[in-house]
Amino acid sequence: MPPRTDDAAPTLPPAETVPDATTAPARDAAPVGDEAVDGVAERAWRHGVDRLAADGLVALVAGRGGAAGAARASTLVARMGGLRRAATASADEWRVRGGVAPRTALRLAAAFALGRRALDRPWRRGDAFRSPADVFERYHAALRDLRKERFVCLMLDAKNRVLREEVVSEGGLVSTPVHPREAFGPAVREGAHGVLFLHNHPSGDPEPSDVDVDLTRRLVASGELLGITVRDHIVVAEHGYVSFLERGLLPG
Repeated sequence: MPPRTDDAAPTLPPAETVPDATTAPARDAAPVGDEAVDGVAERAWRHGVDRLAADGLVALVAGRGGAAGAARASTLVARMGGLRRAATASADEWRVRGGVAPRTALRLAAAFALGRRALDRPWRRGDAFRSPADVFERYHAALRDLRKERFVCLMLDAKNRVLREEVVSEGGLVSTPVHPREAFGPAVREGAHGVLFLHNHPSGDPEPSDVDVDLTRRLVASGELLGITVRDHIVVAEHGYVSFLERGLLPG
């Protein structure tokens, strides 16, 4: 007797084809540098951003995930002249030289600026100035990679305690124009008893130039007229520092 049609097994839709794991294409399969197969973002979540190579960190900030993004980031850093140079690049430099979009350029410049800010050891009012080496340790990370000279005035009370600091001038690659009027203006307004001047050398060599020596002589003379003592002038560079006080170069 033939089977009843209403008892027949229902027709099922074809099962979804599941690709074999050994043949399925792997996302971001080709690792670049220190990046994992699964991509930059996934590796960062699994192991922390400290485990990423520099190109991976740049890729994350630039919003370019995956191994391909890390490869592009590596090329981008090379285009900027290396990581140290990239770390001090402005947003406009990232945009023009790096060829990235304006928003990406701002993100990259801001990320590096935040890193530099985290390394700062800002003076608090009342901190005591102890030695030129202490000043160097506080400013080295912030000044060593700058491409232009920056001249800073650190204002002190009668007990060598810090009142505040102020950037007096920013100049070119080999010098920064400083006039005693601008150099002592903040100290006069603050009622400082003494000042400590410092500036960086983008060349990496802290040896004072003839211009530095002449400027220091004029600053000391101006300070004597104002009743404000120049305690030291320190040149900060990548390879160390020079203290005019320790070198015996401070007039008076």
